Amino acid sequence: MCCISTCPAFILPADCCKQPGMRMLHIIEAVLFFYLLFRLVLLLPARRPFKAAAALVLLLATQQHILTRLFFGGLASPDLPRPVLMTQSLLLVSCLFLFLTVLLRDAVLLVRGALRRMRKRPGDQAGSGFSQGRRLVLLACPAVLAAAYGLRRALEVPQVRETQCFLPGLPAELDGLRIAHVSDLHIGPLLLRPWTEAVVEAVNGLKPDLAVLTGDIVDGLPALRADSVAPLRHLRARCGVFACAGNHEYYADFRAWMRAFSALGTDMLQNEGRVLNIGGRQLFIAGVTDIAAARFSLPPPDCAAAAGGAPQTAVRVLLAHRPSGAELNAAAGFNLQLSGHTHGGQILGLQRVVAAFNDGYLYGWYEIRGMRLYVSSGAGLWNGFPVRLGVPSEIAHITLRRA
Repeated sequence: MCCISTCPAFILPADCCKQPGMRMLHIIEAVLFFYLLFRLVLLLPARRPFKAAAALVLLLATQQHILTRLFFGGLASPDLPRPVLMTQSLLLVSCLFLFLTVLLRDAVLLVRGALRRMRKRPGDQAGSGFSQGRRLVLLACPAVLAAAYGLRRALEVPQVRETQCFLPGLPAELDGLRIAHVSDLHIGPLLLRPWTEAVVEAVNGLKPDLAVLTGDIVDGLPALRADSVAPLRHLRARCGVFACAGNHEYYADFRAWMRAFSALGTDMLQNEGRVLNIGGRQLFIAGVTDIAAARFSLPPPDCAAAAGGAPQTAVRVLLAHRPSGAELNAAAGFNLQLSGHTHGGQILGLQRVVAAFNDGYLYGWYEIRGMRLYVSSGAGLWNGFPVRLGVPSEIAHITLRRA
């Protein structure tokens, strides 16, 4: 994760270390390595050669992001086989859970030791090197099991979530309009063509009036992902398929991806909108770019430009990858904003941290100055941290209703 928002800000390798999220990631991974080294590996009841080997494995497991960036094609789209990436992910997430478990155990030991000293009942807090090492090794079992379960959940085909959006002033002709909202597909080294086909089949099975993709559709260059992305050509919706760009679209030849998506039949909305005539009423659907565009000298998000040309009486729907900035979008006159980016926090316990980096928005429905905002938990996940625990992926099936 990067920027504590579950959506990493990794761009081209030459610029990676210049990003605050990248530096934060490396700091977190360094803390994982050294803490587990001193509190687990060095306490193992084993000889030095074994400890050295265990330390090397720990180093490779916790520092895989920088190794991938330097040697295996970059973080957005690693040049590694899927089984290797899954093994890497399992090791990294296991180390994270093990770190949290050991940290909690050490905190309990500190409190217990302090209480004993207060009661003048000193005890053997640390225990022998052998016994403590054995206890710490046993802690690895639930960590690995939790990581394996979280990885499996992350790679599942998202389930459909039925939800309703009550909009004041919605014309009767648009009451019951259905929108299939898919965000954060992250089609890449881990989520390949069969997974994309299953998502497309699930969306088409809903027979929606509109199908929308709110960014982070792919990870990697068009030439590498052409086969995995191809099933998007078969997305069907009565009134069209629309999308906006996420930050990940900018990390690998943005212009080429915009052409590729258009060729697949997806209308990419870049600070612009379309007027749709539905049942004799007008619905205006618009999309904005992502703030990552500024790093590539491309147009940043402009909700005023996106709202330009909207009929006064039309219901206005905005596609914006990030939920942050929703107040500006509401002020621009939009009635409904659909977003993603947060992945719902991915793991129970991270929600408040993730929300803090996204203007307080995390998942589900919000109301901002009369505008409704829906933040999806995402359909897929970035391959650098593919884990979900208590935060399932989704395809949101939104039905518009008169309020």
